[in-house]
Amino acid sequence: MSCVPRLVVAAPSSGSGKTTVATGLMAAFTARGLAVSPHKVGPDYIDPGYHALATGRVGRNLDAYLCGTELIGPLFAHGARGCDLAVVEGVMGLYDGAAGEGELASTAQVAKLLRAPVVLVVDASSQSRSVAALVHGFASWDPEVRIAGVILNKVASDRHEELLRDALDSSGVPVLGVLRRAPQVDTPSRHLGLVPVAERRAEAVAAVAAMAAQVSSGCDLDALFALARGAGALPGAAWDAAEAVDSPTHDHPTRSAEKPAPSVPVAGATMATDRPAGQRVPVIAVAGGEAFTFSYAEHAELLTAAGAEVVTFDPLRDEQLPHGTSGLVIGGGFPEMYAAELSANEPLRKAVTGLASAGAPVAAECAGLLYLARELDGRPMCGVLDAVARMDERLTLGYRDAVALGDSSLAVAGTRMRGHEFHRTVVEPGAGESPAWGMRAPERRVEGFVQQGVHASYLHTHWASEPGVARRFVERCLTS
Repeated sequence: MSCVPRLVVAAPSSGSGKTTVATGLMAAFTARGLAVSPHKVGPDYIDPGYHALATGRVGRNLDAYLCGTELIGPLFAHGARGCDLAVVEGVMGLYDGAAGEGELASTAQVAKLLRAPVVLVVDASSQSRSVAALVHGFASWDPEVRIAGVILNKVASDRHEELLRDALDSSGVPVLGVLRRAPQVDTPSRHLGLVPVAERRAEAVAAVAAMAAQVSSGCDLDALFALARGAGALPGAAWDAAEAVDSPTHDHPTRSAEKPAPSVPVAGATMATDRPAGQRVPVIAVAGGEAFTFSYAEHAELLTAAGAEVVTFDPLRDEQLPHGTSGLVIGGGFPEMYAAELSANEPLRKAVTGLASAGAPVAAECAGLLYLARELDGRPMCGVLDAVARMDERLTLGYRDAVALGDSSLAVAGTRMRGHEFHRTVVEPGAGESPAWGMRAPERRVEGFVQQGVHASYLHTHWASEPGVARRFVERCLTS
C-alpha cells in the first residue's frame, strides 16, 4: 500500500510545456525541503535526466506497453518509497498512447492506474476564450480521468491572463498556475529530442533553476501539494528487484500480448548485495558518460539482485574496462555525436573486442549496436559485428512486439518481449546469421545480432517486464 502524495502533469499535445512545468514543480518542491520522486510516462530516457537533476533522485519511467499495466503501480511505489511527493510527467497528449492500441501506454491510462489527479498544461499562446472549450473537452472525454487543475503556459500579458481566467471560470477546473513566456527555461533539441543533461551539465543546471523559479512564482504550490495529498492510497506491494529475479513465474519463455510481461550507480560507482562468503561475484560493466545516457534504473537493480557487481565506465574517457569485467551492457545514447572521440579511444575498443571474442556476455541496445559495428559514419568502431552503421534522415520510432529467435545470453528462444525503437541511423546488414529478434508488430521482420555471447539490437527493452533476462545474463557471466 503506497500513500505517497502524487500528481500527473499532462497536456493536450506535445510541445505544450509539460517538461518545463513538471521539472519546475519537482525542483520547486525539492527546494522546499520535500523528497520528490520523479517519474516519466513512456519510454523516454532524456526527460528523466532533467528530473533527476531537479530532485537529486533517479528519474524513473512508467510504461504500460513495455512493462504491462500490472507493473505500473508496483514500479511507481518502488521509486516513490519514502518520498513526500511524486510528480509524474506525461507523454504526448493526455489520451495519446501506443498506435492502434486504444488507451494503452497513454498518460490517461497511467493516471487511472495510479489513481492520481491530473494537472493539464495548456499552451495558451494563440487562444483566449477557446481555452474553456479545450479544457472542457479533455475533462469530459473520460470520466475516470480526473483533471483537477490547469496551468496556463506562454501567457502573453496581464490582459491575456484575464481573458483566459474569465473563460475558464465556468469550466469547473481551477487555474493553478499561469506562466509567461520565458526563453531562459528553453532546452536545446536535436534529431531525437532534448539534449541530455550529461552533455550540457552547467547549462542544464541553469535551465532547471530557471524552471523552478518560473513555476514557484507562477503556480500555487500549496494548492498543488494539497491536490497531490488527496490522491489517497494506492493498493499493492512495491516492486522489488530481488523478488523479481527469484520469481519462478519469469522462467517461462513466452507470455501473452495482453500481459507484457536502492539507487542506481553513477559513473565509477559500484553496487553489491549480501552474498554467501566465497561466492563469486561477476563484474558487469555498464557504459555511461555523454555518449551512452539511455538506461532504465531497474536494469542495474536487477543485475545487482541477481548477484552481480555493476560498475559504470565511460567509453569516451576510460581506456580499459573495469577490473575483472566478465559481462558488458551498452545501452542507448548518441554515439553518432561522438563518433570521432569513440573511434579515437582505440585501447578501449580493443578491450571490448577482446572481451566479446572471448565469449563473454555482451548486451547492446541501439547506441550499443552502433558501437559494436565495424564502423559508424566511416569511423572505426569495435568491429565485434560485421556491420556498418550510418546516420539516416528517416526517423524510426515506435513500439515493437518481439520474440527471441534463438538462445542468447539474454533470453531463451521463444521469449516474448515488448520494446521500443527510436533512432535516425541505419545498420547494414540489419540482421546477422542469427538474428536477435523476430518482430511481430507492427510489421514482421528479423533484426539484430546474436553471436557467441553478444546480443545486439536496435530494440530498447525494459527488463522489469521479464526479470529472467537479468538472471540469465548474470548466470552466463559466471559460466563464460
